[in-house]
Amino acid sequence: MKWLIASDIHGSAYYCEKLIHAFEYEKADKLLLLGDVLYHGPRNDLPKEYNPKKVIELLNGLSQKILCVRGNCDSEVDQMVLAFPLMAEYIALDLGNSTIFATHGHIFSEQKMLPCAQNSILLCGHTHIPACTKHENFTYLNPGSISLPKENSPHSYMTLCENTFIWKKLDDNSEFGSPYKIIQ
Repeated sequence: MKWLIASDIHGSAYYCEKLIHAFEYEKADKLLLLGDVLYHGPRNDLPKEYNPKKVIELLNGLSQKILCVRGNCDSEVDQMVLAFPLMAEYIALDLGNSTIFATHGHIFSEQKMLPCAQNSILLCGHTHIPACTKHENFTYLNPGSISLPKENSPHSYMTLCENTFIWKKLDDNSEFGSPYKIIQ
């Protein structure tokens, strides 16, 4: 199974359309969204083509393929218009010898990890900065942001296929950084 993992759309129809094109290009089976789907938040500038209603339409068309966690900019009102669950603080995915804890990053984070077993992966958005950092019991991974990247990082997403995470630029689907292979 191939996953496309993205975070922080922040209501940008422009970047959501690019995300869906990437999903199709990658031939992914599932889309894992790490929160901040519709609203841009008071600390962020408006993203390009800010249009939450269009984002709703685009994502609801893929609702059967989406898993999503709640970001700090997501609310109960957002859940009322989205055709997939949005309000979970985290999702745990069992990969056999490893567990992925997918969360936005504002409650559980690299600094405040859930209790976890050895070789766990903490998958977060929130910072808008791609990352891969190994810790004693877990590895922290961040796909960066689809619409509002920070610290000169590209508009980006990740794929997970055959136990390997790969960071990709949204503009041209090219790889950047070093892939991360899950320890088996």
